[in-house]
Amino acid sequence: MSKYFLLFILSLFAIACSEQQVPTNALGGDRDEHGCIGSAGYQWCAHTKQCERPWELAEQVDIENTQDSFAKYCSLASQQPP
Repeated sequence: MSKYFLLFILSLFAIACSEQQVPTNALGGDRDEHGCIGSAGYQWCAHTKQCERPWELAEQVDIENTQDSFAKYCSLASQQPP
């Protein structure tokens, strides 16, 4: 009986090891078309031509810390000639 039990346990291990591992996304692997990492809070700003965190940019350029203010600052400025 112990031979059958051992064979059963070994079969379970073989089945468990044969399952494919589900790949996980690496941290910081969620870059957008500009290379901005969204999970870290970065968004593309056409005015500064770089990835910015809205709350940091709001403090630097003295605008209201809202998504709307960030969008206006980055989009309106991009329409003006440099």
